Amino acid sequence: MTGFWWGLLGSSSLLIGAALVLWRTPSRRLTGLIMAFGAGVLISAVAYDLVEDASRSASGWVLLAGLAAGALTFFVGDLLIDRRGGRDRKRSTGAQSEGSGGAIALGTVLDGIPESVVLGSTLVGGGGVSVAVLAAVFISNLPEAMSATVGLRQAGASTARLALLWGGTTLVSAVAAGVGYAALGSADPATIAVVQAFAAGALLTMLVDTMIPEATEFGGPVTGLVTVLGFATAFGLSALG
Repeated sequence: MTGFWWGLLGSSSLLIGAALVLWRTPSRRLTGLIMAFGAGVLISAVAYDLVEDASRSASGWVLLAGLAAGALTFFVGDLLIDRRGGRDRKRSTGAQSEGSGGAIALGTVLDGIPESVVLGSTLVGGGGVSVAVLAAVFISNLPEAMSATVGLRQAGASTARLALLWGGTTLVSAVAAGVGYAALGSADPATIAVVQAFAAGALLTMLVDTMIPEATEFGGPVTGLVTVLGFATAFGLSALG
């Protein structure tokens, strides 16, 4: 339950992002810049709170295998979801109207599981949750939900449907964090390192596939600077705690 509640906190920004859009739809440029910041935060978390930490407990070849497995698993899962109508699930252009509601929901859940499992795994060892990973999950979820909600609203999704989508995704993410803590609670450091590398590969693939293209398209010339700002913010949190 400890992992569940931390996971619920980290994924609660999905509901906040959707609520912000329902209250006042942001411009595409603002949505793109927020997404760029969130991408930078996640890149930092992958580099310093996953890969670097995992490198202390496993060899380079094991980490490479974990990264490759995570990337390929997400790639295949995402490809199957795309073919079923979930390709544009996080676009803010309304392209979701041409897709499948079920595939969009399934893809949204797929995007959130790796980071939630990692969040739960940071509790292993009794040192408490990683503030940097918690911040990365919370901050990155916000623009994801905002961008997708803008697009879904343009595609004609009702408020009730949006509430069900983000409420369900938040709950599944919280459960994933709890499972991550429970499954790895008695695991040896090498196993935890492999899981961290696997999640890192999945997260990097997700970033390039769903977040960075939207940020680059609508964020404008300063997108790169905002991404670095997000990276620096998460790195600072990691260095502090």
